[in-house]
Amino acid sequence: MKNIYYTDEKNTQIVLGLLKAHGIRKVIASPGATNIRLVASMQHDEWFEMYSAVDERSAAYIACGMAAETGEPVVLSCTGATASRNYFPGLTEAFYRKLPVLAITSTQHMGRVGQNIAQVLDRSVLPKDIVKLSVQLRTCHTIEDEWVCNVQANRAINELVRNGGGPAHIDLETTYSNDFSVQRLPEVYPVYRVGYEDVFPELPDGNIGIFVGAHLYWSKKLTDTVDFFCMQHNAVVLCDHTSNYHGKYRVLFSLVTSQDKYIAPCNNFELLIHIGNISGAYPYFESKAEWRVNPDGEIRDTFQHLKYVFEMEECFFFNQYIIPKKVCKGNELLELWKSEEKKIREAMRELPFSNIWVAKYTSGRLQGNSILHLGILNSLRSWNFFEISSSIEVSCNTGGFGIDGILSSALGAALTNPEKIIFCVIGDLAFFYDMNVLGNRHVHSNLRILLINNGKGTEFRNYNHPGAQFGEETDTFIAAADHFGVKSKNVVKHYAEDMGFVYLAASTKEEYKTKAKIFLNPDITKCPMILEVFTDCEDESNALRIIRNTLVDPDIKRKIELRNAVKFVVGEDRYRALKKLAKRK
Repeated sequence: MKNIYYTDEKNTQIVLGLLKAHGIRKVIASPGATNIRLVASMQHDEWFEMYSAVDERSAAYIACGMAAETGEPVVLSCTGATASRNYFPGLTEAFYRKLPVLAITSTQHMGRVGQNIAQVLDRSVLPKDIVKLSVQLRTCHTIEDEWVCNVQANRAINELVRNGGGPAHIDLETTYSNDFSVQRLPEVYPVYRVGYEDVFPELPDGNIGIFVGAHLYWSKKLTDTVDFFCMQHNAVVLCDHTSNYHGKYRVLFSLVTSQDKYIAPCNNFELLIHIGNISGAYPYFESKAEWRVNPDGEIRDTFQHLKYVFEMEECFFFNQYIIPKKVCKGNELLELWKSEEKKIREAMRELPFSNIWVAKYTSGRLQGNSILHLGILNSLRSWNFFEISSSIEVSCNTGGFGIDGILSSALGAALTNPEKIIFCVIGDLAFFYDMNVLGNRHVHSNLRILLINNGKGTEFRNYNHPGAQFGEETDTFIAAADHFGVKSKNVVKHYAEDMGFVYLAASTKEEYKTKAKIFLNPDITKCPMILEVFTDCEDESNALRIIRNTLVDPDIKRKIELRNAVKFVVGEDRYRALKKLAKRK
């Protein structure tokens, strides 16, 4: 008989690797064809402690008995058809007794569900009191498929012991491969959850970055705690404006990390600690591992290298790593980041009239008694290149990340903070999408809107956007040009004035500087304001190109050109696979 090792089905390999990484050995297997790849692979690996049960009803109850006695997770494996239905009574028992039973139900291609194909059942929806979490692991064809499989399997395995424990479910797709020649499981990334009472892992030596996604306004206690952590551990806090951290170790990273042909030496971390929520800054950092800290305790693998999830308040987490009476010699990493940022700013060329230029001119002139609401993508990105007063709070609809509701959110802030000026920077498509809210009878005089009108979704015409490859044709349907009066000088003016707004307009840098003196009045005026700025998509794209190519490293430029050439030949996914393989070696 030929040697039998592991199946070549990558999703099954990942499940096996993660079971081993999480220390799960006990398996109760029921007979069938669909689960052969999983069971045979386990059978030929001495790590697994396997038992057989013909009746899946009994198998699930056996798992309950074993889990109750040992406190260890127990795996169930069954085939397709009604086999999984017979787990229901035992899993119900496990659910109410909080027993860690992991049901792995094997299935044919999930596209076959509902097509009158024998032995194919729909397992996408389960009763609420059967398992705590159910995930589907599809066949892996790409590197991203493997990443999703790794994340979802980690979620299911972690759920077995989370919040007192309980059963979880993995629906594992198979291609019925008969290749069992794989002798070594692939590298997997187990994610471990840490709670208040658990032993905390040690911080690694080397650079530590605290990346803050969109974050509600910080308390003084949290700011002081994070500052103390950074002082002791040579760490920096990586922010965009929605991070809302204004402590001593703030780094506004976008300008440094957005360079097309330059890689800053400061952008290299041993550990990235991730707090906050979704960032609209599309950050790129070089890091060896990530830890996520959030009371929700969810596995959110933003940077695709997550190792720990700390299910707790941020203050509690950082306090665990503060060392009493530790002597600190300064923060070299912070100085390096500041030096890189200064170097880029000093080398920055003149920008054409654009959203970015407006942000550069305006950012340092905003008064402290204000709140800034930024539109998604172009406006948010433009302002993230430039620092603002530390007293200004910033918000952006990064949750759903759509163009709808930006003005309405700003109005909500204005109504809640009548003593502050609410500035809203928004593009024309987003403005017209939500302009009806300006007719709301609750609009207050503290609302000021900076409308960047380029007559289209200029994002799709930027030099580095896939939409730009179609040139002028992009405008027709992709960039949605020529709507809403085609940059009319009167449409917004008439509507704004009819709704009681003071209307201002600018089409050049000099005009903007003049009108900005009125728009940026630090006092709350009698009426709300709209300053409409007319820009051109070519200028917008050129401004972005200039700022992202402020510094050029010849060696990096050659490497990027080579990388792009390889990607063109082998494709994005194969390139990522080659890069991953090279890192292992």
